[in-house]
Amino acid sequence: MNSATVRTLLVRGMLAGLAAGLLAFGLAYLIGEPGVNAGIAYEDAHTHEHERELVSRAVQSTGGLATAVLVFGTAVGGIAALAFCCALGRIGRFGARATAALIAVSAFVTVYLVPFLKYPANPPGSNEPDTIGKRTALYFGMIALTVLVGIGAVIVGRRLAGRFGNWNATLAAAAGFLAVIALAMAFLPAVNETPKDFPATVLWQFRLASLGIQALLWTAFGVIFGLLAERALRPHLPHPGQAAELPTPA
Repeated sequence: MNSATVRTLLVRGMLAGLAAGLLAFGLAYLIGEPGVNAGIAYEDAHTHEHERELVSRAVQSTGGLATAVLVFGTAVGGIAALAFCCALGRIGRFGARATAALIAVSAFVTVYLVPFLKYPANPPGSNEPDTIGKRTALYFGMIALTVLVGIGAVIVGRRLAGRFGNWNATLAAAAGFLAVIALAMAFLPAVNETPKDFPATVLWQFRLASLGIQALLWTAFGVIFGLLAERALRPHLPHPGQAAELPTPA
């Protein structure tokens, strides 16, 4: 794959991420903002210090949310496109669409789902403000660990495929991935700061909304980028009218 093709796929990946981010923003506004508002209401009711808002809540829930989701979608779309360029033709006999779908599923599992199981998303008011640095470091550390273990599982699976076959190698790599992740979840520090009187319904709905938003983002990216990548990699064939003008071989 030459540099021009990689550049084309990178641009299309970013565009696909932007489109997926637009869909995710719509869902986040519909099902995510109510949980945020409920968490802020709980926080305001249990604190006596009211800080002046530098940015109004209306701007945060519209322009601020849209900017964050669209920038995130564009960035991860470009990274996923580069991963697609490395994976195409190297992880099996998959076409462009299947490889894009596999990259999207793998990214969703490693970048979001596994870290979410250890450190789930929480609405405002459900954590201590003083521990935000520690919680952020633990969360991103879990993401980095999951991505590295996932890459290692793919490498091990490829090396075992020639000896044990693709199916057995895939099972062995998946088992190793699950074993390492289980150990990491058992030994990494837990975060249990949610107050006992925090509404369980708000917490549960916020986490489900976060999961749904990420699932929509990566599903939409896999579908859109798969279509764009397939068109970019398709050989340029002459149009029917041009084909009729070609000389007939003797």
